[in-house]
Amino acid sequence: MDEVELQRAPKQKNHIILGGKVHVYRRGPRGLYQASTTIEGKQFRIATKKDDLRQAEEVAEEWYLRLRGMVRSGDLEKVTARKKEKTFLAAAEKFLEEFPVLTEGQRNAIYVKGHERRARKYLIPFFGKKGLSEITGGLVNEYRMHRIADAKERWGKPPARTTMHQEIVCLRQILKTALRHQWLNALPDLSEPYRKNGKISHRAWFSRDEYRQLYQATGRRARKPKSSRWRWMCEQLHDLVLFMSNTGLRPDEALRLEYRDVAVAFDEGTQETILEIEVRGKRGYGPCKSTQNAVPVFERLKKRNKPQPSDKIFPKSHHELFNRILTELGLKFDREGRPRTLYSLRHTYICFRLMEGADIYMLAKNCRTSVEMIEKYYAAHLKDVLDASAINVRKKKPPKKEVAEIRRGELETLR
Repeated sequence: MDEVELQRAPKQKNHIILGGKVHVYRRGPRGLYQASTTIEGKQFRIATKKDDLRQAEEVAEEWYLRLRGMVRSGDLEKVTARKKEKTFLAAAEKFLEEFPVLTEGQRNAIYVKGHERRARKYLIPFFGKKGLSEITGGLVNEYRMHRIADAKERWGKPPARTTMHQEIVCLRQILKTALRHQWLNALPDLSEPYRKNGKISHRAWFSRDEYRQLYQATGRRARKPKSSRWRWMCEQLHDLVLFMSNTGLRPDEALRLEYRDVAVAFDEGTQETILEIEVRGKRGYGPCKSTQNAVPVFERLKKRNKPQPSDKIFPKSHHELFNRILTELGLKFDREGRPRTLYSLRHTYICFRLMEGADIYMLAKNCRTSVEMIEKYYAAHLKDVLDASAINVRKKKPPKKEVAEIRRGELETLR
């Protein structure tokens, strides 16, 4: 028959087996056979993947008997419920639809994009087809093991602890989305098993001598760059080092800062001219007041760049040049082997303020962090703000003569 005759040919009738309990059929005169049956009022279908009727009937018969066995064991009800429930993929797509909209203006766009990348690159390929009820603590541990093995195979080392933590955070957010839409009854245990309590280590910073070496080296580069085309870059880096170490800004906050966010003001409390900064970064909006040493740096930046109000103060981080200078000075790592980065300038600012006796609560507000974080990570420098006279308090003991008289009086009372 030609193609037209095939289209006009009537569909083949169902083939009934097992006394009418199972129907075997195919759509059109050619193709693979399918089978259907009804058990306890619910219809089930299967593709036999056979184009021979006899073979298809054998597959259908085995399938029907298997279903009947599942009815007796109670497993069929579980399978049916699993088919009806939402998959992890559905929950992930819902999360990726809601998250950017509901967090607009509250979360950094880079943070939002990071969650989307983690979900699509790692979580969906592993969990996507699973029903939400199948996402258990055990399966999450299997995911951790899969990620570690995959990273070792590709890069020769496991993913960083913070990388894994961010992926589990994203997983938790997706499951919370399912919970809000009542697709899931409860969150599984996502805690990391066998985790050892991490030793709290102090942040890498620069001592006063090390900081002096650093800004003197960046100053020399700014005055005498190795190439004239690098002059602007070296000058910007020098000012970035001074600006961050006198404001306590995080690197992302400094790089997001615009000229209109900074104002030169006279502070009545200190009787000094300082910078008042409107910071937009990791924790959203927050105010910051600099030391007086940041003012000439800001004035120098305005004079050099002749900016518009909406221009970025530091369009680039210059981290490669910064790392090169640290390596040349032998300052890339502290005595504990921790690498120093631009973030270390913020830690340096906090340490210097503590050693000068700054109020911890006000310092935390100015740095847009908590007192707990400062006490936890900068405790080594709290010795400079502790008042020994308030700690080493002793009660005055009465003279021995008075003690003897008191005891004598007590004895007379007893008599």
